[in-house]
Amino acid sequence: MPHRVYRQTALAKDHNAIFKGRCCFHRSAPRETMAWMESVDTLLANKDGLAAFRTFLKSEFSEENIEFWLACEDFKKTKSATKIASKAQQIYSDFIQADAPKEINIDFNTRDRITQNISEPNLQCFDSAQRLIYSLMAKDCFPRFLKSEAYKELVNKQQNGNQKRWLPFL
Repeated sequence: MPHRVYRQTALAKDHNAIFKGRCCFHRSAPRETMAWMESVDTLLANKDGLAAFRTFLKSEFSEENIEFWLACEDFKKTKSATKIASKAQQIYSDFIQADAPKEINIDFNTRDRITQNISEPNLQCFDSAQRLIYSLMAKDCFPRFLKSEAYKELVNKQQNGNQKRWLPFL
């Protein structure tokens, strides 16, 4: 009988290892969800935290902020000079230029400096705008997210142990 219990436990662990990160019902541990309260950095560094924050921003019609921040993070990892130019132009046309489809709310001086330098972009060309958007998210959006019903429900579910880990039969 003990061998059977061990085998079932081992199978469950294997199943969790296989489906972690793949199954739509897997979520962060309660400790991680509570840790999101500590800082916007903690939230953004966690895949589930980022997804929850992004959903919240969409509900508030301000998802361009997180999309811009993520685009800048990806841009900073670019190695090729030709890719730097094309990615910079894409970020500029999506978020910076006047009447961009996802125009972010930044001051005139920052926008003007980027506009003047976009013809010869470097990996730091969006840093000032990214800092402004990060600050806006940290001081405005993040506190509202922590007070949102969606976040409170997520925390309550996890504290009550009603969290679904995975449902292989769905």
